[in-house]
Amino acid sequence: MRFPPSGFFVGSAVFHYLGPALAVLLFARLEPLGVAALRIWGAAVVFAAWRRPALRRIDRTTAAWGAVLAAMNTTFYLAIDRLPLGTVAAIEFLPVVALATLGARTARNVLALISAVGGVALLTDAELAGEPVGLAFAFANAGLFAVYIVLAHRMARRPGGGVDGLAAAMATAAVLVVPVGTVPAVPAASDPAVLAAGIGVGICSSVIPYVLDQLAMERLPRATYALMTSLLPTTAAVTGALVLGQFPTAAEAAGVALVIAGVASHRVPG
Repeated sequence: MRFPPSGFFVGSAVFHYLGPALAVLLFARLEPLGVAALRIWGAAVVFAAWRRPALRRIDRTTAAWGAVLAAMNTTFYLAIDRLPLGTVAAIEFLPVVALATLGARTARNVLALISAVGGVALLTDAELAGEPVGLAFAFANAGLFAVYIVLAHRMARRPGGGVDGLAAAMATAAVLVVPVGTVPAVPAASDPAVLAAGIGVGICSSVIPYVLDQLAMERLPRATYALMTSLLPTTAAVTGALVLGQFPTAAEAAGVALVIAGVASHRVPG
């Protein structure tokens, strides 16, 4: 029996917020840029050991993907250091709606998209007022996330899959983050627990979910994948309840139901 592509995405969605949950706990010991650097470097080491031959095949698209990964991860951590994770998750989803809309060419898919967007609004109750610098980082991360989906989907459709390209892109990101991440990450060198936690964040946030993304993108149209990212705020709520004890309100529970209904009713074109 062939594993469904949506299953790969669900696995990615779960780990997408397990990593940030660990990262938020690390902020008390390390600056956000230091945590972001450890995440990228830890993931790059794992990919280098696993897919070493791929590092010799860095082309223009791979380099661009690496630059997006470096910028996206750093702006995301700078955002969640200043804003609630749910608010950042809601903002992150907004530009992705456009990608999903491009592929919503049936009435059923339009209704599915409306349901998912409404669910995200209820679930996150995002307030676009507050810390202006945090909002700027959150919107920057959102734009980069949309670009990530475009580039990652393009790489996933290459012959042989995109995991080798991902390994090369992560190596590029590891180099690009050195100027901004080295000094903030220095304290981890003398604290083995923080260093291990930072590497764990990299595995949970960049290795497992990004590989699962590639496996899903090999089999799903880009618009379908974009719509399914509306599950991410839902997994954020579930992770918050299980890991941080933040249980959803009635409105948030309704949002979860709307998101699941939207994703479940969407159909791949053709």
